[in-house]
Amino acid sequence: MMPSPTRLLLKWLYRSPSMASPTRPTSPSFFYYYYYYCSLSSPLKTAAVPVADLDEGEDNEDPIFTPNPPPSSSRPALALNPTLLQPRVVVYDGVCHLCHRGVKWVINADRYRKIKFCCLQSQTAEPYLRLCGLDRDDVLRRFLFVEGPGLYYQGSAAALRVASYLPLPYSALTALMVVAAPIRDSVYDYVAKRRYDWFGKEKDCLVLREVEMLERFIDREEIVGRIRNEVS
Repeated sequence: MMPSPTRLLLKWLYRSPSMASPTRPTSPSFFYYYYYYCSLSSPLKTAAVPVADLDEGEDNEDPIFTPNPPPSSSRPALALNPTLLQPRVVVYDGVCHLCHRGVKWVINADRYRKIKFCCLQSQTAEPYLRLCGLDRDDVLRRFLFVEGPGLYYQGSAAALRVASYLPLPYSALTALMVVAAPIRDSVYDYVAKRRYDWFGKEKDCLVLREVEMLERFIDREEIVGRIRNEVS
């Protein structure tokens, strides 16, 4: 009985040294080195590393990323590099009472713990500011939400992007995106300029007084160090 054309084709593919076998998996080395080459040639690349390696309390679905990663960024030691940045981070004025209340509200609403926070007054905020090309005065005017490499928002847009990660009914606030940005930001700026007069401010980050919130802060080690220095 003559073998079918399909059987002959499969037999030829299997024996041909120049093509991949249909029954044996190809070596992953090509794809590994191709990905490694692309990660070096790209100006901003996401390097997936288990966040559990950084901290057991973090969401293990979150990737970490670094601008202009060095050649060694594909090694396991990457997780120990303190310059690595995390996605979905809110950088805000930590001495502002109104801002602090807003952070507490998001923490209570964010049941899936998707959003992280960082006080603008901490040194941990510096890499995020450099990544976005901003200085501290910019963030004092409008808080910053770093969603990922090349994705960041300020002011009303940042607030609505944060809301998009919250469960319903809070995520429905993103419907306000239909309002023109100049109108949204004019309301935001009006309140932001008067927030200290209306709500007050402190000399240091208000989260120092509510340590139960620290697990959601990427600068918690720096904040804990301040607490220890004050106690000693």
